[in-house]
Amino acid sequence: MPLPLLWLGAAASALAVKTLADDRKRQQGYRANNFRAKTLADLERHESPIAIYPTDMFYTEQLVKPEVGAIVCCGIGGVLEHSGIWIGDNTIVEVDGNGLIKAVSVQRFTQTRSGDGIFIACDSLGRPLVSELAAQKAIEQIYQVINYHLFNNNCHQFIWQCFQSDAKPITTFKALSINMAKLFDRVIYWDKCDC
Repeated sequence: MPLPLLWLGAAASALAVKTLADDRKRQQGYRANNFRAKTLADLERHESPIAIYPTDMFYTEQLVKPEVGAIVCCGIGGVLEHSGIWIGDNTIVEVDGNGLIKAVSVQRFTQTRSGDGIFIACDSLGRPLVSELAAQKAIEQIYQVINYHLFNNNCHQFIWQCFQSDAKPITTFKALSINMAKLFDRVIYWDKCDC
């Protein structure tokens, strides 16, 4: 009896992957046919402000050059994301698992994580969502140590605080993305970094 259940699980997984791939193609098609950035007002009531999540699983058509103050991320174990702020010169400010805020190279940002790709939060036109002020705030905190906690005070919280000093708590990558969408009034597309 377990064998048919295994087949059923495999079929459900294959269907889910196909659905995600189809949705990604639909979102890319929207981008190709529109000449203005998609705002939150353009969304249907049930639509997410995150159109494309970062993933190494599917091909990403859009390659984006990073800009100072861009929000970047990479994968951890295929389950979580790690975020940072691009500050130029192939450098990203991040918070490590010990709470140390540091500037690292692109290679170092992904070195101990599972994903090879770095992704940038962009609008539907492929323009990075940036804040030079947020980049400056991140730079000013390099070598400081925060009271790091995987859920309550993590890399996503650090990024959000660089963008909003009086920031409410952010505990997940999804919450960071949704708050960034609201801050910029743009639907978020996590595009592959051309770095």
